[in-house]
Amino acid sequence: MDANTRAARIKLVAFDIDGVMTDGGLHYTDDGGELKTFNVQDGLGLKFMQRAGFELAIVTGRTSGVVAARAADLGIEHVYQGVANKRAAVGDLLEKLGLEWDDCAFMGDDVIDLPAMTRCGLAIAPANARPIVKQHAHTITEAAGGRGAVREAIEFILAAQGKLAAAFAPYLDAP
Repeated sequence: MDANTRAARIKLVAFDIDGVMTDGGLHYTDDGGELKTFNVQDGLGLKFMQRAGFELAIVTGRTSGVVAARAADLGIEHVYQGVANKRAAVGDLLEKLGLEWDDCAFMGDDVIDLPAMTRCGLAIAPANARPIVKQHAHTITEAAGGRGAVREAIEFILAAQGKLAAAFAPYLDAP
């Protein structure tokens, strides 16, 4: 089954953070605080998905107040941090939502993401993903993590479902 066909049935999209929603860099302040840079275009894309009725999730191996703040800013309710077994976390969420694995897309960049990616209906890797992750992805973005990869993945899914034009319409209507 090709990636477009897989994308056409997606109802839940789960994202890793480091290397997907960010460039993977970890920045620390002198007092031990953590800084991450998120792409604003990715954020608007996530809003497109929410407006189109998709469930969104963050599933990350690290725990960070910055991630919690970004998720709250975007209105993402399903946030799983400090997760060693991403497949189990996504499986629990699917059960909670009454969805199947084929209804889920997962976007990841490193080997910790593979157990969820290899089980879900649509596995997406950003351009900067490890080669082994790219081998198991159904689609690979041209953009790197933190550089528009999330937005590209979102537009791919919305286009596959015929919902991309509706997402853009409010910005194209003349006053």
